[in-house]
Amino acid sequence: MTIRAALALLAAPLASSPVLAQEAVPAEYVYVALTMPQGVVTLALDKTHAPLTTANFLKYVDSKKMDGAVFYRAMHLDHDPSQGLLQGGVRNGANLLPPVAHEPTSKTGITHVAGTLSMARFATGTARADFLILLSDMHSLDADAGNDGQDPGAGFAAFGHVASGMDVVKAIWNLPRSATKGDGVMKGQILENEVRIVTARRAKAPAKS
Repeated sequence: MTIRAALALLAAPLASSPVLAQEAVPAEYVYVALTMPQGVVTLALDKTHAPLTTANFLKYVDSKKMDGAVFYRAMHLDHDPSQGLLQGGVRNGANLLPPVAHEPTSKTGITHVAGTLSMARFATGTARADFLILLSDMHSLDADAGNDGQDPGAGFAAFGHVASGMDVVKAIWNLPRSATKGDGVMKGQILENEVRIVTARRAKAPAKS
């Protein structure tokens, strides 16, 4: 699923917003290893605070529908090219599952900081299998204070973070981008060559360094 106009706001400079208070309940994580030609990225999915979004992602993993998904967008912010995000997901419509209900950051307490995993979407409740990995803090993606998940101001559904392999994420994000691919604000943000996820499998927690 592409998101073009729905993510237009990501091309603009980020407005400052307060960091949401972190949930006091300790998170229980489910780990998923994405194996790609550049290496392995292990994701930590927060099933305690974002259970619906985590369960949705795991459906794609467990059914092997995430195998063959691609990273295709490397957004470098115009006002600071060292900031941005990497976007990927399932592009084969036959592998898409029903949308997942939106879990706003105002409820989950998971804020959009560097390394965060979050869902791409159009309207709230339309996210399927397109996801973002943040290369920098982007608190403008958080829900407005008090917003229970309704647009405007519902933000994006963060549901975990990169547990290991951020160097691989950065390597993909820094790959050449096409000057012509992409429509509207997406133009210039599309990778010249998509990076395919060879396999996506549940994994053990990575060893602490």
